[in-house]
Amino acid sequence: MRLTSFDTGHHESWGTVDGEHIFDLGALAGHRLLAEVLADTTLEALVSRKSEADVYERAHVQLLPPVTDRSKILCVGLNYADHIAEMKRATPTHPVVFTRFADSFVGDGAALIAPRNSTSFDYEGEFCIVIGKTARHVAPNEALRHIFGYTIMNDGSVRDYQRHTHQFAPGKNFPRSGAIGPGIVTTDEFGPVADQRIHTRVNGVVVQESSLNQLVFDVAHLIAYCSEWTVLRPGDVIATGTPGGVGDGRDPALWLFPGDVVEISVDGIGTLQNSVAEEE
Repeated sequence: MRLTSFDTGHHESWGTVDGEHIFDLGALAGHRLLAEVLADTTLEALVSRKSEADVYERAHVQLLPPVTDRSKILCVGLNYADHIAEMKRATPTHPVVFTRFADSFVGDGAALIAPRNSTSFDYEGEFCIVIGKTARHVAPNEALRHIFGYTIMNDGSVRDYQRHTHQFAPGKNFPRSGAIGPGIVTTDEFGPVADQRIHTRVNGVVVQESSLNQLVFDVAHLIAYCSEWTVLRPGDVIATGTPGGVGDGRDPALWLFPGDVVEISVDGIGTLQNSVAEEE
């Protein structure tokens, strides 16, 4: 199953995706958020009623980040060996986790905003976990049972602000600097994580390419670790890190500027595409 959130121009909602059609399950759910429906396990009942839902053409709505409004967004840094090497960092002994705010993201097809006070705007293609079942003190061998599905993130980073101190947050939370989407693919449809690949293109040129079996800390380890220090709830997102090839690791650096287009593809999910616009 594939799910996405969207804005019709009159209301925001979410629903299942079938080709180019989106079935508005959010309206059937009384306009409750997707994360709320995941938490009370009524999704299956809503899906069984999708023939009652209004249907929208994907091209006629604006896609939104699939879930973020009431969800934690946890991001993992330094989780691919090639990215660790290009950033000249030591391999971490524990996952490097930082947080992002919901308003730092847009959905598929919307413009990323290049900040006016920096010229060090970078792309980071990432594979993401969407939690479907509350997790606290979960063992790695039980962790996969807590996943609802997977999506894609562009963890857009403003590198000079990221390096002002050892805390990443300022460089990771500029408004509309990142993207999540185009939707969520459930675990049963996605299949084994290690079998899939991730690619990032800037203006049509491949700049990142890797396999998800290259994660230093795999999906189960990340869920187990995060559940040690916070409660993971349905709708929470964990971004698993970016592979080598980021703009900051190149000589010369490859920064994003207005007019650029970034596409991030993960096998089994699809492509998250965003242009870059200047800040007004």
